[in-house]
Amino acid sequence: MKLSIIIPSYNEKDTIEELVGKVIAVDVSKFGLEKEIVIVDDSTDETREILKKYISNQEENRRWIKIIFRKKEKKQGKGSAIREGLKHITGDIVIIQDADLEYDPSDYPQLLEPILNGKAKVVYGSRILGGGKKSYWSFYLGGRLLSFLANLLYDARITDEPTGYKVFRTDVIKNINLKCERFEFCPEVTAKVRKKGYRIYEVPIHYAPRSIKEGKKINWRDGLEAIWTLIKYRFVD
Repeated sequence: MKLSIIIPSYNEKDTIEELVGKVIAVDVSKFGLEKEIVIVDDSTDETREILKKYISNQEENRRWIKIIFRKKEKKQGKGSAIREGLKHITGDIVIIQDADLEYDPSDYPQLLEPILNGKAKVVYGSRILGGGKKSYWSFYLGGRLLSFLANLLYDARITDEPTGYKVFRTDVIKNINLKCERFEFCPEVTAKVRKKGYRIYEVPIHYAPRSIKEGKKINWRDGLEAIWTLIKYRFVD
């Protein structure tokens, strides 16, 4: 079996090298898994130059790392990058990994365990169950609201709908018609996996929130779009 890690990247020059290094360092062979990394980069800063230089020095690992550099003049979002990444993966399981350092790849074992043991086909890493640091209160309360709506509208029974750590059996995620462009990936995929009857299994994860000054990109408009996305897909496909 193979694990695919999709990393959407946009202007993450301060974190991308360390993040990719952490992903490379995770040993999944003890679970009988091979590994591939698919980075989809839309950056307009030095991120892609850093990636090119870093990967060129990864002679041992280069064969299982794919980088898709998209046109700089056309800014595209996280959802679009994930959809692009899904076209290139060859694994049986896929993890979505943000390019910042808010989420720790050392959590992969507990994220993978329910799928490998046949307990689930969809796993979310819950920051609430992890009990660690919280982001701005506005983000925290917004996440709780989105979780409440997901539970109300889709009987999701989850604590952290907008978590960045989402893991899927590849056949599940590829069988979902995603239309997302930006951060609405999270509510769209939540709505659609539940409408197909898949249980979302949660595990606790570590979380190290960064500030807006440090590069956090999501904002209140994305929160409103997430609310609308959850409501919309309750009634349309």
